[in-house]
Amino acid sequence: MRHGKEGRKFHRKQGQRKSFLKGLTANLIMEGRIQTTEARAKEIKPRVERLITIGKRQNVASLRLLLSRLPKPAAMKLYHEVAPRFVERHGGYTRIIKGTRSRMRDGASRSIIEFVL
Repeated sequence: MRHGKEGRKFHRKQGQRKSFLKGLTANLIMEGRIQTTEARAKEIKPRVERLITIGKRQNVASLRLLLSRLPKPAAMKLYHEVAPRFVERHGGYTRIIKGTRSRMRDGASRSIIEFVL
């Protein structure tokens, strides 16, 4: 049984998976909108929203937390540009728009994940 086994594995080992999700999260923060598979979008959505909530506090401790979880350019952009836009909003910072066409190679459903506002 899969009780207590949270998250998708994406056919990767733990270190590769952490790096992969960190890169996807950083790309979303830097670009504001990325096109990816539906499973990947669903996996990074709670991570990005949690990081925005941390960035909204606007103190040194939250900046250091972001720097420990993201590459420096993405952490700085999140702290200085993205998080202040959502100060008045209580959650729901991203949206997933499901695409109509699937990927030719393996038939994976594609979607777009972007920031609201």
